Amino acid sequence: MQHRASDAGAFGGGIDQGSVVLLTLHSPREKIVGVLLHLAPAGVELRCVALESLEPMARQVRNGEAAIASTVFFPMHRVERIELDEPAGEFPSLAQSFKDTAGRSLLEVLRGARPSERTGAKHSR
Repeated sequence: MQHRASDAGAFGGGIDQGSVVLLTLHSPREKIVGVLLHLAPAGVELRCVALESLEPMARQVRNGEAAIASTVFFPMHRVERIELDEPAGEFPSLAQSFKDTAGRSLLEVLRGARPSERTGAKHSR
């Protein structure tokens, strides 16, 4: 059975702009987690961090420290695969694990929102 685009709703959606994805690259081999900003024949643009940096970043956020993500373009010739970040059975998604550790959503942190911005607090100047 082939998966058709019309079946995407049955699976909870597809890989769209704003999705949290796991990007696997080759030459050199790297795994990147981030928010998909743009997907084109030339490549993929993400607001992201290296997968091995995700857990330390969650601890930084939990401790109130600044977290740094980058906006990066990866040429398509390096892209091996793009996976939607979603739970697998009893295993949570990367974003869910991040939120459990950090206390804030991965999307919020990657977008650069500070804790006062997420609660709607206004800054006076």
